[in-house]
Amino acid sequence: MNVDDLVWQARNHGGVSPRMVQTFLDLGQSDLLIRAAQERGDWNCAQAAARELCAAAEFERALALLEPFTDVGWRAAESATAEIMIRQGRGDEALAMVRPDAAEPGDGHVCARYAELLVKAGRADEAIDVLTPHLGEYWLRTRLVDLTEEQGRDGRVLEVLTQVAECMERSADAACGNCGRSCPADGTDRWHVLIMIARVLERSGRAEEAVEVLRTETASGRRHPVNFPEYYANLLARQGLIEELGSLAATEPYAAFAVYAKALEDAGRAPEAEALLRGRIEAHDHSKDRAALMGLLVRRGRIDEAVETGRPTYDYYDCGNLLHWALDLLVDDGRPGRALDLLDGLTGAWAEGHPDQVLGLRLWLLGEAGRCAEGIAEAAALNEREPGEWDTELARLLERDGRPEEALTLLRSSTHYLADLDLAEMLIRQGRPAEALASIPTIAEDREAAERRKREAAEQREQEDPWAEVGEPTQKPPF
Repeated sequence: MNVDDLVWQARNHGGVSPRMVQTFLDLGQSDLLIRAAQERGDWNCAQAAARELCAAAEFERALALLEPFTDVGWRAAESATAEIMIRQGRGDEALAMVRPDAAEPGDGHVCARYAELLVKAGRADEAIDVLTPHLGEYWLRTRLVDLTEEQGRDGRVLEVLTQVAECMERSADAACGNCGRSCPADGTDRWHVLIMIARVLERSGRAEEAVEVLRTETASGRRHPVNFPEYYANLLARQGLIEELGSLAATEPYAAFAVYAKALEDAGRAPEAEALLRGRIEAHDHSKDRAALMGLLVRRGRIDEAVETGRPTYDYYDCGNLLHWALDLLVDDGRPGRALDLLDGLTGAWAEGHPDQVLGLRLWLLGEAGRCAEGIAEAAALNEREPGEWDTELARLLERDGRPEEALTLLRSSTHYLADLDLAEMLIRQGRPAEALASIPTIAEDREAAERRKREAAEQREQEDPWAEVGEPTQKPPF
């Protein structure tokens, strides 16, 4: 175990993924996670297992499990250890262990984690003090609001945030000298501070004031990113202010129109919402409005209409393409054959530009439709043309066809970079969790394989085009 490997795991989803860890927990296999933490140095397993041990009041075992990670200087383990000590009633000792030193006062991440531990120790006022110098950073304002929820400190949080908003409005320099915070000189983040103020007001039972804060800012005529009118729209919807929401949707349609339509639907005015969405689609035909109408139709049980509503987007090359949602809708409705017909009928830009995705979706739908033999034949043919590239799809079809051992054998021998993930998941489905864990590469093995793939991709790219840059991702998907 070393810090470099742990950093790589955190950034690249290596070793035992968080999703797989949760699967083991759901199966009641926390002992397997403990073993993986001890034998493989897997942080995801250690963190989850320590939490399970704490839930059973086995604090000393949890601390012992984390000790090797703290010994190598893994900061996340130090924080987790402090949290356990707080639960033991050793709050002062724990906080002293992780308190930012003089060399780190400007590190927002360190201060944020320390503030979180202060709140867990029942010292919310100190947490506010720690975060206050950093409130020029939007994510730390959000963290302040999140951490202080239900801590009885909303009045103080509002005071601090109001000072930040005022500072941003009048500041001419990066630090105006009035509050000690580093506030943006042009006040570009003031809209975010106002959203945070509205959040705190609303959760404090002062929703009318929250609305007024955002209403006043909207009336000022300042330009804002889409996040601001979206939040304002959702606040109006939560408070049942539908007519005001309608007025906002007229001036901020991209941010507020879908929220307005959903609010009408929730108020029992679904036909009106549908008519408005159809009218907007006819006038502008934006995929966001089509998605909103699809959602309404699905909630009304009108699946075929929803699929047809999304059809014009199925040719979109990337953003706004609603095809995958439509296929899921049909499969969930028990009609994978209809989904397959839809996919096979595509001839536009997306289908032409994403041939492998089309083939992958087709193999999935053949399995869902119970046409496994046909899917296996197609996947095998694809594998002959591109050895190893279709192993995972072929294995899933073999398993679905009642041939799990053939599928497992294929995955064990596969060079596909996702084969180990599929192998572990398949073993779990077959009721073999210990084998599943053993099949997952260690962090070091995973890292070495990823770096090897990167080198091979670079070499292949160099052969194909010596002047091209290599940009193949090396990380696994986060599951």
